[in-house]
Amino acid sequence: MWFTGLPSAGKTTLSRAVAAQLLAADLPVELLDADALRLTISRGLGYSKEDRDENIRRIGYVCGLLARHGVIVLVSAIAPYRNIRAEVRQNLSRFVEVFVNAPLQVCEQRDVKGLYRRARHGEMHGLTGIDAPYEPPEAAEVECHTDLESVEQSAGKVIAFLENHYAEVLLP
Repeated sequence: MWFTGLPSAGKTTLSRAVAAQLLAADLPVELLDADALRLTISRGLGYSKEDRDENIRRIGYVCGLLARHGVIVLVSAIAPYRNIRAEVRQNLSRFVEVFVNAPLQVCEQRDVKGLYRRARHGEMHGLTGIDAPYEPPEAAEVECHTDLESVEQSAGKVIAFLENHYAEVLLP
């Protein structure tokens, strides 16, 4: 499951809530957070389109390795470009796109990492949603409006999708 959206839209918060529910059901789950992976498998990559795409390819590759062994993989990554999300989708046997949708103004108010403040003050460049593009999904399997829904409501939508479309994964 790929959680995509603007910075501070709630991707990590939502994916953690979904992971907690799946773990509580004793299912094998791994949460891959793009911020953490940039410190390891994607160390040295910048924020050009090419580097962002390579980062997503690497995360997709790890997803495939884990999924082959029966692990439910939850990815929290901006993944701003549709074409690279489509490429990863093609390379995985199961791919569920979760659009964590929050308006830019709400994301800026949350600004959990101070990124928007820094970008608005000219201290950083290339922030998705400010001076780098974000291409929202055209047909995500699940869309969560984190400005209107509680974390529990959004997580419930994701779990309901899994139950309705991938019940065999959720059964012991």
